[in-house]
Amino acid sequence: MPQAGFAPAALRMVHISRPVLWINTLGTGVVGMWLAGTFWEWEALALLAWLTLPFNLLIYGVNDIFDQDTDALNPRKGSLEGARIRASEVRAIWIAVLATNVPFLAWFATTLPPAALAWIALYALVFVFYSAPPLRFKARPYLDSLSNAAYAFPLVFVPYALGDTPVWAAALGLMAWSAAKHTYDAVQDIDEDRGVGIQTTAVRLGPRGVVAWSGAWWAVSTVCFALVNIPVAVVNLLIAGWLLLGLYRDPRPETGHRLYRYSIAFPYVAGTVAGVQLVVALTLGLYR
Repeated sequence: MPQAGFAPAALRMVHISRPVLWINTLGTGVVGMWLAGTFWEWEALALLAWLTLPFNLLIYGVNDIFDQDTDALNPRKGSLEGARIRASEVRAIWIAVLATNVPFLAWFATTLPPAALAWIALYALVFVFYSAPPLRFKARPYLDSLSNAAYAFPLVFVPYALGDTPVWAAALGLMAWSAAKHTYDAVQDIDEDRGVGIQTTAVRLGPRGVVAWSGAWWAVSTVCFALVNIPVAVVNLLIAGWLLLGLYRDPRPETGHRLYRYSIAFPYVAGTVAGVQLVVALTLGLYR
């Protein structure tokens, strides 16, 4: 690639990786490290670096490659909410995904314990086959939602990588939370997905059905979080309840799109409530 074109190409890959959503991978990895009882571990650096651009490019680059038809109809694409790629970019995206991920995965294979490696492998495979055939979970009602539980896997493999045991209540709570949020966010894409024949949980259930589905999973997450930290559980309940009430009152894809900005803020707010408490506890020696 000519040097003059490297910076624009790199910025394009950053855009495709959805930086506003890196909190879902990097933030979860950081919390996993803190739940292992340490404010900072140099052994976690490679994992946390992987959870920024490389892994998010894997998630969303692969997604954009296999969703070109529906993305072409989606007015959200081409903004911070997601890229709209050209067919001519597919090869470059595959190269970027491999170039940014394979070195990390090779390093992990030689340095991390088997339990961490197993969860990392499952993490990567779930997100590849969320979009890619033949499994393509995205187009399989209920599996599309449940597969997004994988967003919680850093709460499992980061502690294992550091020689600790995961806090399973937190991990299971985030798995339930992720399944709920995926389907809630998919409401805004119901018309576009239906237009190209993609059957998602949101398409199958409709907006009112999503209120029940996501509400049930957010209730499970609240119970799990309460076993770990009451303030986080309360914040989770309040924000989830507000989002669900808004969609219940006006059950349309347009409402899902209007509320999406607040859904994006959800992990930032809840994560801050959890993170601040963990940092204070670790600093004062009150945790582990």
